[in-house]
Amino acid sequence: MERWIGLLGIAGIVAVSWLASARRRAVDWRTVGVALGVQFLIAFAVLRTAPGRALFVWLNDAVLALTRSADAGIEFVFGAWPAQVMGVEGDPVSLPQVFAFRVLPILIFMSSLFGVLQHYGILQRLVRGLALLLHRSLRISGAESLATAANVFFGMTEAPVMIRPYVAALTRSELFLVMTAGLSTVAGTVLVAYMGLVGPEHSAHLIAASFMSAPAAVALAKLWVPEQDEPKTLGGARIDVGTESVNAIDAAAQGAAVGLRLSLNIGAMLVAFVALIHLLNALLGAAGSWFGAGDLTFEALLGYLLAPVAFALGVPAEDALRVGELLGVKTVLNEFVAYEMLSSARAELSPRSLIIASYALCGFANLGSIAILIGGLGGLAPERRADIARDGLRAVAAGSLATFLTGAIAGLLL
Repeated sequence: MERWIGLLGIAGIVAVSWLASARRRAVDWRTVGVALGVQFLIAFAVLRTAPGRALFVWLNDAVLALTRSADAGIEFVFGAWPAQVMGVEGDPVSLPQVFAFRVLPILIFMSSLFGVLQHYGILQRLVRGLALLLHRSLRISGAESLATAANVFFGMTEAPVMIRPYVAALTRSELFLVMTAGLSTVAGTVLVAYMGLVGPEHSAHLIAASFMSAPAAVALAKLWVPEQDEPKTLGGARIDVGTESVNAIDAAAQGAAVGLRLSLNIGAMLVAFVALIHLLNALLGAAGSWFGAGDLTFEALLGYLLAPVAFALGVPAEDALRVGELLGVKTVLNEFVAYEMLSSARAELSPRSLIIASYALCGFANLGSIAILIGGLGGLAPERRADIARDGLRAVAAGSLATFLTGAIAGLLL
């Protein structure tokens, strides 16, 4: 029964996006419909076909191979115990130790690997191929298709660099799609950290989520801000990114340095945000005790608010409150805190709820990302900063709904 409830969630997301549209009569329903169809086909191919299931097994094995390679470097620096977790035999280790000494170091390895792949142009070719498919099937501009495809592999600040010459001249609709695509997907380097939290058995689901959310971003962005102008790159666009590394060794070193900064930033952010949540919960509990609600927490408030949304995505009723908490934390704070909470709640949730939540949380859409967009994307075209700030909150809403849509479609096929 929960599977078909997901249809309600899909219809609700489309309806809310249309009602929030900047100009409802200008919506190109052909683009929206094809984008939703592409998203469903990706989900069906991965979750319901024999080749898709075989791909799932291969992707899981590939992720495990990458983590085993990372473990060699981690063991050299920290010793063997950080690798003795998450499916590897050994003494049990607490989640904070896992995150600090295994998940974050894996980010450094993945960033280094991505640096090498980018040096040889492999990632650029993947982006170009995916962009061509999006451009021809969805009839979006070349700049939009390149940025959307790039966001599957890179972060929301790195991906727009590939369309640097076009950013200043983007129409409002194009710019909104670039923002929404960045908020509804995650960087490949960060994706492996989420895999470490939800478990290697769900690795392929997270990879599928990132690919599914790309067409979802197109569908919802074109509902929220339909195209009313004439894009300058309707005929296509070229990737404008070179490589600053002189060889593969230099690329690996530069990538590792970037990964180190990213790991430190994520670690510091989690220390601050988790501590702030704990403080807020203490204050809410103290205030609630005056009214007989001493167990009141920030997560519980978000859970009550978003439990209906979780239920509409196809989450079983008994898990809706818990998943609602995760959706709220992800939107108000960030997805790393939400995935950390999901990891802690794995034993409490049904397999169906765990998978839907894994899909629905897989995106950068949160309130803090508005500042990142203004600084990163606005840095490429300072004259567009005001436009980015104006539509920032709408882009976060559209990006969040895109990942929720991905979760609902996955739930239909589980």
